Amino acid sequence: MIRVGRPVLAGVLVVLLVVLSPGGCTGGRDEQAGGFRPGAPGVGDPYFPTYGNGGYDVASYRLQVRYDPATDELTGDATIEATATQDLSRFNLDLAGLTVSSVQVDGVDATHARSEDELVVTPATGLGKGRRFGVRVRYSGKPAPVTTPDLGSGGMLHTSDGAVALGQPESASTWFPVNDHPLDKATYQIEATVPEGLAALSNGTPGGSSTDAGWTTWRWAERAPMASYLVTLVIGKYRVSTGTHAGKPLVTAIAASLPAGGPAERSLARTGEIADFLATRFGPYPFEAYGGIALADSRIGYALETQSRPVYGPAFFTEGPNLEVVAHELAHQWFGDSVSIRRWSDLWLNEGFASYAEWLWSEHDGGPSAQTMFEREYAITDWAEPALDPGRSGIFSRAVYKRGALAVHALRRTVGDETFFRILTTWTAEKRDGNASTADLVAHAERVSGKPLRPLFDAWLSGTTAPPMP
Repeated sequence: MIRVGRPVLAGVLVVLLVVLSPGGCTGGRDEQAGGFRPGAPGVGDPYFPTYGNGGYDVASYRLQVRYDPATDELTGDATIEATATQDLSRFNLDLAGLTVSSVQVDGVDATHARSEDELVVTPATGLGKGRRFGVRVRYSGKPAPVTTPDLGSGGMLHTSDGAVALGQPESASTWFPVNDHPLDKATYQIEATVPEGLAALSNGTPGGSSTDAGWTTWRWAERAPMASYLVTLVIGKYRVSTGTHAGKPLVTAIAASLPAGGPAERSLARTGEIADFLATRFGPYPFEAYGGIALADSRIGYALETQSRPVYGPAFFTEGPNLEVVAHELAHQWFGDSVSIRRWSDLWLNEGFASYAEWLWSEHDGGPSAQTMFEREYAITDWAEPALDPGRSGIFSRAVYKRGALAVHALRRTVGDETFFRILTTWTAEKRDGNASTADLVAHAERVSGKPLRPLFDAWLSGTTAPPMP
């Protein structure tokens, strides 16, 4: 994700969670009987302890939603396939604000209750560890973004002609029930029904659209595991272009109110070219589809790497084509989307590499070299601000982006180009579709290079004084 002017959060939801005592809101059953116990009300992320949930692992979501912009009403039917990771008496799903009408577990009605922005589900019988189970949730209401003082607001935002579901580190829970943390990646099938004449755009490969009685249903499928904050739904009047690139679907959409052939359209038209260049540096493109969406709503002052189809706010294209932001968000398809973080304190793994991709593209496209960009940034960096573990309010700070890029280039200068790019391509191949930490990257770089690199990473990511130029 990148914001116009400086990299700070543009969209975030915070889940406020009240942990229910055993037996509370469960129909009175003893949850501890037979060793069954509630799943944890969060994954324990140090920055956001109540984000996500414990006790199960999601394999897939099937989302069927209907949205009417005239009333801002959303109706949803979500089917979730998951596996219990403990003997589970009840579990939580993140869902902000919307009203749940029914919940079933394996086709049997389950008890459900709300605790702030959590949906607490108690199945009729306990779920043994290792058991695969299905959850169906029917819900409705007016989606609303949630705002926090230190990180901003985000989620599903009503627009003049539709809606945009977007935000980091959370947005999904404003429009569907979800285990909302990057550690629980899953596949998605999404069907969005909207008034005829509007587009409904999402992630992955297009499944076509059909119209009946004045409503059009658009279908999308993301078959590679995806972190929940990377799921998007964009509804409105768009010029949608569907083609192929490298044998895969390439779908771009430009808000109808933006000029045809204008800077946004010209920038997104080079998506395939830029992705191909990055593949020469990072390894094969990791997903089944390409694309991008250009918005016209000025409230979206950022771009986000929504998987296979980044979304760009309008301010990036006010002064002409902007290929650097396209390179940044496409680089995230490798760094952040395919290889996702385990904890939010490691966000530099996403943003540092994506920022470095801007330097690589600049050099490739006839602009300043990566070395020149490195020297410029080195001269203005505030070394008191760490890139690694910057604190909750600092996860979108300049240091995470730019100091992270400095660390990447310092690694390159230390190990040499051949080894450096071998580190990157083997990293994206070995960690594809998974999660990783800074410690994982250091260990990988040391193994590939045969050099001790922990001091280098410590100095460039966390040291409080400027490291010597490599």
